Amino acid sequence: MTKPNSAMIFAAGFGTRMGAITKSTPKPMLSLNGRPMIDHAIDLLRAAGLNNIVANTHYHHDRIAPHLKDRNVCVVHESPDILDTGGGLRNALPELGNDPVVAVNSDAVWLGENPISALIDHWNDDMQALLLLVPLSRAHGTGPKGDFSLEQGEIKRNGPFRYTGAQIIRPDRLAEISMSAFSLNAYWDLLNKEYPLHGLVYKGDWCEAGDPDGLALANRMLADV
Repeated sequence: MTKPNSAMIFAAGFGTRMGAITKSTPKPMLSLNGRPMIDHAIDLLRAAGLNNIVANTHYHHDRIAPHLKDRNVCVVHESPDILDTGGGLRNALPELGNDPVVAVNSDAVWLGENPISALIDHWNDDMQALLLLVPLSRAHGTGPKGDFSLEQGEIKRNGPFRYTGAQIIRPDRLAEISMSAFSLNAYWDLLNKEYPLHGLVYKGDWCEAGDPDGLALANRMLADV
């Protein structure tokens, strides 16, 4: 079985929903439980046995790249244009390779088992993508609407589960998308034309620290641990 040995952290975004607090600081460098937010993602990946970690940068590259390099994370600078998640993953393939890749958002916070280890333990070679989901009752810092339904391990759009921003995905067909900048949503749709997409329900709680309220909530949740 081909297990992932590389990981991608999405860290290039503008952090627009954070408002003024990201005017001079990229969102992944905001403080979460006393440390840069992105450090929590790095630690989870390393604890799951992944040492080849790549992060894309764009907004305030000079504020985040030195920190990532100090943490032995490979930096792929998107310039002059930002490429979104799908384009960013494709742009990083020279560092990641074409085997299954763990991809994770830098503003996701989990309470419970290591979400990356859970994904890797559940991964099978017949999968194209395995998304980590959480029921709405355990989703915090986000809206009331779900992203997916789940039946016998396969996912469909819309339903009572939120996507947590962590997945394992095969990147070998990214070249089939003609756009330079595109979301992984477009790539999921491409894969799903021929194959089912799979989901795994996380057993703990999840918080999206994507805006000031979500970040404050994530800080309170971690302080209570």
